[in-house]
Amino acid sequence: MLSKKQKELIAEIWASLTPVAEDIGADALGRMFASYPGTKTYFSHLDISPRSAHLLSHGRKIVLAIAEGARDIGQLTVTLAPLQTLHAYQLRIDPANFKLFSHCVLVALACHMGDDFTPDAHAAMDKYMSAFAAVLSEKYR
Repeated sequence: MLSKKQKELIAEIWASLTPVAEDIGADALGRMFASYPGTKTYFSHLDISPRSAHLLSHGRKIVLAIAEGARDIGQLTVTLAPLQTLHAYQLRIDPANFKLFSHCVLVALACHMGDDFTPDAHAAMDKYMSAFAAVLSEKYR
């Protein structure tokens, strides 16, 4: 469970990161593809080479969705409903990939934020990204 302070911290962090959304998203995707090569299968129709237009564009979309959810974490299920349906029924993404990607986002944030990625920020973001992944996985049950 996230405290009020953690929710505020998460919203603040993601709001500050939206200008560099494509960089963080592309970094996280690149890390996921390198660490978990099986996840590339869902992107076989795109150029996912480092800094490619497709990777930057998709990374941006993902980070903006994460940031949108962070604005009102209490409504995360409502906010992510269209993405739940898309990923579960149309794209048929393995829900385990959401957890893998969440971990890669944490690593990308640590690299990008440096000293600003404090232990408190890390703990709050880990809880949020776990919730984000869980919500995206709900339609699979």
